[in-house]
Amino acid sequence: MQFKDIFLVLLVFAPTALSLTFKEPTVLVSVLVRNKQHTLPYFLSNLENLNYPKGRMSIWIRSDHNVDRSISILKLWIDSVKDAYHSLYSEFDEDASSYPGEVGLAHWTDERFSHMMSLRDNALNYARENWADYILSIDADVFLTNPNTLTYLISKNRTLVAPMLYSEGLYSNFWHGMTEDYYYLRTDEYKPILEKENVSCYSVPMIHSCVLVDLRRSESDFLTYRSDKIENYDGPHDDIIVFALSAKKNNINLYICNEDHFGYITVPLEQEDDKSYDLEHLRNIKMDILNSGQSLYVNDLLKEYTDLPRKDTMMFDNIFMINLKRRPDRRKRMNQCFDELGLKVQTVDAVDGKALNETFLQTLRFMPDFKDPYHKRPMKLGEIGCFLSHYHVWEEIVQRGYQSTLVLEDDIRFEGFFKSKVHSVMNEVLKILNWDLVYFGRKRLQEKDEPWIEGARYLVEAGYSYWTLGYALSLRGAKKLLEAEPLTKLVPVDEYLPILFDKHPHQNWKGYYPKRDLVALSAAPLLLYPTHYTGEKGYVSDTEDSIIIPEAIIAKEDL
Repeated sequence: MQFKDIFLVLLVFAPTALSLTFKEPTVLVSVLVRNKQHTLPYFLSNLENLNYPKGRMSIWIRSDHNVDRSISILKLWIDSVKDAYHSLYSEFDEDASSYPGEVGLAHWTDERFSHMMSLRDNALNYARENWADYILSIDADVFLTNPNTLTYLISKNRTLVAPMLYSEGLYSNFWHGMTEDYYYLRTDEYKPILEKENVSCYSVPMIHSCVLVDLRRSESDFLTYRSDKIENYDGPHDDIIVFALSAKKNNINLYICNEDHFGYITVPLEQEDDKSYDLEHLRNIKMDILNSGQSLYVNDLLKEYTDLPRKDTMMFDNIFMINLKRRPDRRKRMNQCFDELGLKVQTVDAVDGKALNETFLQTLRFMPDFKDPYHKRPMKLGEIGCFLSHYHVWEEIVQRGYQSTLVLEDDIRFEGFFKSKVHSVMNEVLKILNWDLVYFGRKRLQEKDEPWIEGARYLVEAGYSYWTLGYALSLRGAKKLLEAEPLTKLVPVDEYLPILFDKHPHQNWKGYYPKRDLVALSAAPLLLYPTHYTGEKGYVSDTEDSIIIPEAIIAKEDL
C-alpha cells in the first residue's frame, strides 16, 4: 500500500477515531476505622454520594480495636452497596482490647503507629497489585460534601494531591512548613491558603487524611508508609510523616488545592481527650454547615446511628427565639441548630412590620428628634415590628418572673463550643449581683476600649453597640426596659438599649430617657454573629427592606 493510500484510509477513519470516548480511571478508596461510630454515618453517606461511576471504584476497609459500633455500621453499609462498586474488600478484627501501654482512645503508642503504617502500606500495595489507576486514602473523620471532589482531584494531573478541608479554627489537612526534624511548623503562608486569599494548587511539605495518588506514574512506586522501606530514614515514627518524606526523598511534590469548597475534617484529639471532644468537633462542623443554610448529609440507612443531645435551657429559666411566620426557612434552620446544640427553645412569632396598619401606628409615639444616624430617615415599619417583638418578650419575662433568660433572633451563627462558652460567660455573670443585660452578639460602634469586668476573663462593659442578635436578660433588666415606657418615645431597639445603659453618643436622644441605669455587659469574645453581612450573597433584612413610617404618622407626632 502506497503512502497516499494509507493517508486516505486515515482520512476516512479519522472522524471515528476522534469520536472515541474513554472510561474514567479506576480508583481504589482505602479507609481505616477505629471507634468512629459518631462520624461513620456522615463519612460513608458522603463517600457514597461522590459523583463518580461506582463501577470504576473499589473499596478497601480495615477496622479493629473498636469499643463502639463502628464495625456494625460498616457491615450494614457494605451490605447495602456491595453490588454497586467494582469490588469491596473488608477485614474486621472484633477484638476490642487496646494496644499495650495505650492510655485512652487518643493515645498513640509506637505499636499503634506501626500497625497504622502497615495497614496504610498494605492498602497502597493492594491498589498497585490490582492495577488501580489511583488510590484515594481517606480517613473516617473526613466529610467530602462536594460530590465532584474525586473528579476534580483526578483532573489536576498530579502524582499527589489533596483537597483542602475545613474544621473549626485553623486546623486543616496540610502543613505549609516542616521543622528540620520533620515536625509541624506554622508559616506566614499557611493562613492565606486556608482563608483562600488566593486560590490554586500549592506545593506543600505535608498533606494527609484525604490524599489521591496517581499510581499510573512510575515515581509513585517509591511512595510508602513504612520507614523501614526508606534508606537512612531519620524521621519520626509517624505514618503521615513517613509518607511525606518518602515523597520528598524521591522529588515528588505534594499539592493542596483550595480552588473550591470540598468538605470538612474533625480536629484530632489530644492524648488526654476523650470521645466527648470528638463529638464536639463533629457538632461544630455540623453547625458550620447549618450556618450556611445546608446540613451535613446522611442517608436514610445510617440515620438511626446518628445521635442528638438531650435538650435543656442551660442555666436560663427560658430561651426565646424571635421569628417571622413568613420566614419558615429561618425557623427550620434555627430548629435544626437547636437540635444539634441540645437547646430547648420557645419560638416567638415576631410582629411583622408589613402587617402594621395606620390605625395601630396611631397608638404609638415616636421620638420626635429621631433620624437614622446613617440614612437620616425616620423609623421603618420593620424596625417597629422588631422593637415590638423584643418588647413582648420582655413583657413575658416579667409576667412569668424569669430570673434570667436568653433572647435570640433567627439570623444568627453560633460560635463553636457554644454551650460550654455560654456556661463560662454566665458563671462569671451570675457572680455579679446587679447585672441586667449581656450581649452575646453585637456590632461594636466605638473605637474606645471597653473595660474588662474586674476578675472576669470573658466579660467587658458594653459600649455603644448595634444589633440584638442574642442577649441574656435578667428579670431586673426586663423591668427596667419596660418601665422606661419606650412605646411613648420609640426608636429602633438597637438604639434604645445603648440609650438605657447611657453609652449612646446622641445626648438629645438620651434626654428623653432620664433614668439610664441599665447595667449592660458583653461577652468577649462574642458567641453569636450574623449569618450574613450587608452586601453578602444571601443577605436579607426584614427591617431594612421595609417602608418608612407613613408621612401622616410623622406629621401627627410633630403636632
